[in-house]
Amino acid sequence: MPKNSIQFQKGFSIAEFMQMYGTEMQCKERLFHLRWKNGYICPNCGSKSYCELKSRPLYQCNKCHHQTSLTAGTLFSHSKLPLTTWFLAIYLITQDKNSISALELKRKLGISYNAAWRIKHKLMQVMKEHDDNRKLSNIVQLDDAYIGGKKKGKRGRGAEGKTPFVSAISLNEEGHPIYMRLSVVSCFKKQEITEWAKKHLKEKTLVISDGLPCFNGLVAADIIHGSLSKNGKELHQYEAAFHWVDTMIGNVKNSIKGT
Repeated sequence: MPKNSIQFQKGFSIAEFMQMYGTEMQCKERLFHLRWKNGYICPNCGSKSYCELKSRPLYQCNKCHHQTSLTAGTLFSHSKLPLTTWFLAIYLITQDKNSISALELKRKLGISYNAAWRIKHKLMQVMKEHDDNRKLSNIVQLDDAYIGGKKKGKRGRGAEGKTPFVSAISLNEEGHPIYMRLSVVSCFKKQEITEWAKKHLKEKTLVISDGLPCFNGLVAADIIHGSLSKNGKELHQYEAAFHWVDTMIGNVKNSIKGT
């Protein structure tokens, strides 16, 4: 049986992570570079000359004596936890495709459950805000999805007690995934999809979907739309075209179970 290239792709090992961010000084240096890419600049007077205070973790401008904290205005602000704990939490949350529960995060970081819960939700909120205004482009695989607990009755599309989602994933020219978006919608109707597309897709993006009628609403949002059917001659094309979006939905469902 051939190896799955995705499962065997090179990742970012825990050993590599610890080599880069295993000490507080390494984390501070990284945060310093992210905050001041071209070197320290005083936010008050613009001077580039500064010193580090020994009594408190502050940077002081040598010209106007304005003091700046490295973590001010970041998600690390007002936290008593070391940066090494935060950086390791970021690594653990972003590297586990099935997510990681706050309880497991507590065990791995050696902190209280409440602290682990706050860290996880802060990081999730930051990731959400970062991607809220990102519009997908290039080639986009699009599908409908329903997520919710098991209930008796109808299964699949239209099932009661399930939350409807639009699942979309953009691909590069080689057909590899770049970004994904999973959006709750009120229903799968043309107008709903048109409004969703205006908000989340760049104009002239090529979108491939199945034959669900509501996806015809993409055209009204100036989207290039193509559809494939699961039936007959298009089955093989369908499976190839929706490989990544199906994988994404599966990972999301596993992630929910993992929390």
